[in-house]
Amino acid sequence: MKAFILDAYKKNGALRLADMPDPQMSANDVLVRIHATGLNPLDAKIRDGVFKLFLPYRPPFILGHDLAGTVVGVGDSVRRFKVGDEVYARPRDHRIGTFAEMIAVDAADLALKPKTLSMTQAASIPLVGLTAWQALVEVGQLKPGQKVFIQAGSGGVGSFAIQLAKHLGATVATTTSAANTELVKSLGADVVIDYRTQDFEQLLSGYDLVLNSQDDKTLAKSLTVLKPGGKLISISGPPDVAFAKSLRLNLFLRFVMWMLSRGLLKKARRRGIDYSFLFMRADGQQLGEITRLIEAGVIRPVIDGVFPFAQMAEALVRVEGGRARGKVVVSVP
Repeated sequence: MKAFILDAYKKNGALRLADMPDPQMSANDVLVRIHATGLNPLDAKIRDGVFKLFLPYRPPFILGHDLAGTVVGVGDSVRRFKVGDEVYARPRDHRIGTFAEMIAVDAADLALKPKTLSMTQAASIPLVGLTAWQALVEVGQLKPGQKVFIQAGSGGVGSFAIQLAKHLGATVATTTSAANTELVKSLGADVVIDYRTQDFEQLLSGYDLVLNSQDDKTLAKSLTVLKPGGKLISISGPPDVAFAKSLRLNLFLRFVMWMLSRGLLKKARRRGIDYSFLFMRADGQQLGEITRLIEAGVIRPVIDGVFPFAQMAEALVRVEGGRARGKVVVSVP
């Protein structure tokens, strides 16, 4: 099969198109012929070595965290899927590799593709959908009538999270550029802040939940818009000890993460705020819940553009630029 390989951790490093052996399946695996893959900032961060302390992939390896495709083989223990099923997934950590023509995925990570979506549309959903679900439903426990501030509303996670939060009955504030104001309003945003000319810290107060996806300065300012008892959930760091424990990291790495987060945690405690670092995980059952929302018309994909497989590098540059509206997707021939 053809695949894009990362030969070494390197900032802005190049991916190499190569011939690779077809994936090997275990009893719990499903072999998927990939029709489209979604690209994420996470792909660039892993390429650059940002997460190699706790995601120590050994180069050369195949990048990629989103897929939509067709089942071409099932392991002996798999009962939920059969050859010919159209599926989508975010493969679990240590088993990524969707920048390729095929992949073996644990059946627990898969869900049937929404019937209302094309392959390219479906490939845009898994990582951002699961991130939003785990932030707002699982950790945030967002309730009707609450107020949530979702940063970068026109991005991949933001565009999905706005729609999910509205479905859950929340009032939604978001930041974006003036050019994307109508987009985020069409997704359900109630309060739209132009991050170039306005300061959300001066405009928002008494919020129940903030979903942070930006830098340290924005994270610190986010504390001030929350009411006591509010929740600050960050997908961009800093990682905390609870996260380290969930990965069963050694004592040294737990100490490192405590050092990284202790200043923020101290400020959060003084304000009565609960801080959580979220590094989303694969979950086929949750993806199945998302499928039902999509098929019911509650959530629609937002796609910035679709690139051909040969232009994987150009697609990743588009993602890194931080100006994509929704998701960048690559079609696999």
